Amino acid sequence: MTAIARLRALRPLRMTLKARREAIIFYLCIAPWLIGFIVFTVGPMIASLGLSFTKWDMLSPPVAVGIKNYVTMFTKDPDFWQSLKVTAVYTVFSVPLRLLTALFLAMLLNEATRGVSIFRTVFYLPSIVASVAAAVLWAWIFNPRFGPINGALRLIGIKGPTWFSDPKWTLPALIIMSTWGVGGEMLIFLAGLKGIPKQLYEAAEIDGAGALARFFKITIPMLSPTIFFNFVMSLIGSFQTFDSAWVISTARAGTPGSPMRSTLFYLIHLYRNAFGWQKMGYASALAWVLFLIILVVTLLTIRSSALWVYYEAERGE
Repeated sequence: MTAIARLRALRPLRMTLKARREAIIFYLCIAPWLIGFIVFTVGPMIASLGLSFTKWDMLSPPVAVGIKNYVTMFTKDPDFWQSLKVTAVYTVFSVPLRLLTALFLAMLLNEATRGVSIFRTVFYLPSIVASVAAAVLWAWIFNPRFGPINGALRLIGIKGPTWFSDPKWTLPALIIMSTWGVGGEMLIFLAGLKGIPKQLYEAAEIDGAGALARFFKITIPMLSPTIFFNFVMSLIGSFQTFDSAWVISTARAGTPGSPMRSTLFYLIHLYRNAFGWQKMGYASALAWVLFLIILVVTLLTIRSSALWVYYEAERGE
C-alpha cells in the first residue's frame, strides 16, 4: 500500500476522532445550562405534577387524593373562575394595546432624526424599572385626589374615577398601566422595521401609493413575523400577570385581588393557595391548568400564523 493510500485510509478515522472531540467539547460547554435546566426547571415541573394529585401543607407528608384537586377547582372554587375571567379580560385588551403602542413608538423612532438614540433609550428605560417601583408610581398617577390623570380631567371639567378603589375601573387602569413596559417589544419592532428593504417603499411611492397604503401593503406584511413573535410573548406574559396587581391591590385595600375580586388574577389566586393557605397540592393543580391553557392558546396562535404571517423566503420559493 502506498503512502497516499494509507493517508486516505486514515482520514475517516481522523475525522471521526475530530468529530468526537468537538462533540465532547460541545456537551461540556452546555453542561452547566443543561444541568441547571434539569434541576431547576424539569425537576420542579415533574414534582409539581405529582403534588397536584396530593394534599400537602408543607409541614406534613403529602397525602394522595387522586383528581380531587382538579374536581374541586372546576366545581367548588368560585375564585378559580373569577381569576380566570379577570386574566382573560386583561389579556384580550392589554396585549393588543401593548403591541399597538410598541409599534407606534418603533415607527416614530425609526426615523433618522437628531437625538433619536436618546429617545430610544428614554422609551426603553421603563421596561427595566422594577415592577414594584412601577406599580407604586402608577398608584400615584391614578390617585383620585392629587394624581396627574384626574388633575388633567378636572381641567376640562370631567370628574375622574377613583380608579384602583372602584371595581369597575381597577382592571381598565391595570390595562392602561401595562403599556408602561413596552420597551422590549418596541426594540424588536424597531429591528424588524430596519430589516424592511427601502426599495419596496421607493417602488410603491413611484407607483403612487400613499403613506397609508405603504403601511398596510408593505410594512405590516413584512413586519408580520415580528408581530407574531411579540404577540406570542406578550400573550404568555399577560397570563402570568402578578406583581403589579398584587402591589396595587394590597396597597389600596390590604387584600390581594381587592376591591371585590376585580384584580384577582390567576397567579394571585395560585399564590394565595400555595403560600397563604398552605394548599400546595391544590396550587400545583392550578399551576398545571394554567400551563395547559397557555399551551393550547399558544399552539392555536402558531397554527393560525399560516393565515397572516408573511415569510419572504417561503413566498419566493
